[in-house]
Amino acid sequence: MDLDLRLVRYFVAIADELHFGRAAAGLHISQPALSKQLRRLESDLGFRLLARDSRHVTLTPEGDRFLREARTLLAHAARMTHPGEPGLRMAHIFDLDTSRRVADAFATRYPDVPVIESSMDSRRQFAALMAGLLDVAIIRLTPAMRAEHPSGWRHRLLRLEPFWLIGRADDAPGETASLHERPIDVFGDPPGSALFNAHGEYLSALEEQIGVAFRWLGNPGTFDQCRVRVLRPASVGYLLEFESYALRYEALGLPLYRPIEIQPVYPWSLVWRTESPNRNIAKFIEIAEEQAGLLTWLTPERAAPLWSPRLPDRAG
Repeated sequence: MDLDLRLVRYFVAIADELHFGRAAAGLHISQPALSKQLRRLESDLGFRLLARDSRHVTLTPEGDRFLREARTLLAHAARMTHPGEPGLRMAHIFDLDTSRRVADAFATRYPDVPVIESSMDSRRQFAALMAGLLDVAIIRLTPAMRAEHPSGWRHRLLRLEPFWLIGRADDAPGETASLHERPIDVFGDPPGSALFNAHGEYLSALEEQIGVAFRWLGNPGTFDQCRVRVLRPASVGYLLEFESYALRYEALGLPLYRPIEIQPVYPWSLVWRTESPNRNIAKFIEIAEEQAGLLTWLTPERAAPLWSPRLPDRAG
């Protein structure tokens, strides 16, 4: 059997998103066409890669094993077909702005270096980085990542991104609010769901820390998709959201409040492999650390003590 690398790339795109619509949009093809190509790949291989129902897409055990091999295969193919090609490969997590600010600053300083950008969550970025498919990753590191790959990579803590409480349109403006006075909504997939990820792990740890059960809304993805959900009529409550999105909600007229009990912060780390970083990676690291200093990312404003589960070291 001759394996079609184009079909392998399509599968990896779906596995990274676990959502056919978002994967198809990123590949610039229709969702029905993407589904057809996946079925063709599964037919060629003789086993199912994905399990689907009306709400979720998950990897089968065979699909999980094939994904690891697929990443390695695509990395080898890229090196063989584009030896020495200049550029830097990275990814973003939806519309959150830490990685995008660094990418923009890098592109401004080095306009002749192509930046090849994708969309992946933290876990998939780390897997792609270790497989050689990304050059850098800006993610939340987890104990599972450290356990799976105890060596071969380094990191720098770049940002402690605050979370804000977002009120309803008719709420009075104010400076602070309690994490206990209203139900709290979060955009995330809850523990036990097929899409539970590093962000969900963070939110689950925060639930335990403050003793509040969140109302989990699932993960619509981009800011525009979240905005539609937030602006619908809803029961009384606060939305707990990244500062990246919170400030955009404020521009829509929704009030923001800092939590008064603790200030949750999300630790974003820059990660790269230790194997002889090239000049572009070294330049990117320099730009990232410069942005962290200029934007005071490691000393965020707050009205309460900072909190994050197992804050990582600033360097490693």
